[in-house]
Amino acid sequence: CVAAMKFQRVHSAIVGRWCEKEQVVSRILTEAVAKLGQRLPQGLTEGCVKFVIEDAGVILVDGQGVRAAPENDVQSADVTLRARADVFEAILAGRIHPSSAFMQGKLDVTGDMALAMKLATSMV
Repeated sequence: CVAAMKFQRVHSAIVGRWCEKEQVVSRILTEAVAKLGQRLPQGLTEGCVKFVIEDAGVILVDGQGVRAAPENDVQSADVTLRARADVFEAILAGRIHPSSAFMQGKLDVTGDMALAMKLATSMV
């Protein structure tokens, strides 16, 4: 009976931490979609950009606008930008320029570099 109570407390603590992490991840993704939507209200007139925010999710930007996508989204994109959540937050807050993040190795860019550069000017 004591062992069962200890197990339940440990289980509750683990589930509580997991739920807190999911809320933070959801907040990061929601805020990133909102900020990108403000900067790119019409989406993109050409191409598709995929933002992969490590441990948070995926954001797609294309002619349909800005939207969150499942983390395992396999939609092909013309350019993919990948970074930790804190790096994307810093870029969207204007604390770091996307080009600087790329040059410092904090932002990985694969695909159409011209589209990435065009997008960088819209993000600041």
